[in-house]
Amino acid sequence: MTQSRITAILTVAGMLAAMWVFEVLDFFMFGSLDYRFGLRSWDTGAPWAVLTAPFMHGNFQHLIGNSLPFLVLGSLVAFSGLSRFLSTTLIVMAVSGVGIWFFSAPATVTVGASGLVFGYFGYTVLRGIIERKTVDIVIMICVVLFYGTMIWGVLPQYPGVSWQAHLFGFIGGLIAAYVLPRRERRRQIDQRQQPGAQGGYYAP
Repeated sequence: MTQSRITAILTVAGMLAAMWVFEVLDFFMFGSLDYRFGLRSWDTGAPWAVLTAPFMHGNFQHLIGNSLPFLVLGSLVAFSGLSRFLSTTLIVMAVSGVGIWFFSAPATVTVGASGLVFGYFGYTVLRGIIERKTVDIVIMICVVLFYGTMIWGVLPQYPGVSWQAHLFGFIGGLIAAYVLPRRERRRQIDQRQQPGAQGGYYAP
């Protein structure tokens, strides 16, 4: 495993650890961090909340529900390397945040990492189709088998659950998978012409 992948996976773990630290602090501050750093729809006063809201959670049950899928799906995205993981995360945060801001009821405060979870889900699925490399296809199949039912979360179902974060996070993941450049396959050009052999290249 390359250093970039290791660093990216450690970044995922660090982000999750930060979510738990913030939730513990928020517990002792009676939920005030959620209102301060959550994303408030149709409010232009705190655009930076697009980046902070995913680290906040309504309660420990909310955080526990997001922790395992965030760690698993985030690590699968991180397997592509640190740069790609960070780029994907920022794209998902931006698209999910804009969707929440526009399509939630005015003054609604949204918190939670579920937008990132759905974004990583969308990324891993579409990336397997785009890359068509064995490792990406295997990841895609495993994600669909274990997390495929998540797709229903993009629809309005339960009060208090932000389907907007789910839907636009998923869309953000698809966008990231499509716009980020494909990983180049190594090609070894054989220029040595052996008797009776044809020149060409080898693409592992």
